[in-house]
Amino acid sequence: MNSFAERIFRADAEPRGRYSPLSVGRAAQIVVRLAKPTCQGTEVKTTEYFKYVRKRPDRATIQDEWITRVIQFPQRSEIQSDGRIRKWGWIKEEDKFLRVILLEDGETVHNAFFDRSFREKRQ
Repeated sequence: MNSFAERIFRADAEPRGRYSPLSVGRAAQIVVRLAKPTCQGTEVKTTEYFKYVRKRPDRATIQDEWITRVIQFPQRSEIQSDGRIRKWGWIKEEDKFLRVILLEDGETVHNAFFDRSFREKRQ
């Protein structure tokens, strides 16, 4: 006997009630779209300095997804005197704050590191 999923998603299945193959497929598409994180799929622009510094053992563990998350949803943001932008965000996976330094364009990453001295209320 076929499983429930095989009966619903058969190509030749006829629509039956509210759980027709079309309605179930459409619902699955909507759930997939809503579940996809907004930070994935975006490539981070970096400086040559950052590419070099990222080879250090303490920075090699920092993921691009975390950097993108901090850029898009910073907990705090400041503009330095030289025009560069500092952004901080809480990284739950590491239980630390990540500081990301961006160039003046607001999208090129110049530096990123876990900031031990940053203190702010976690959300």
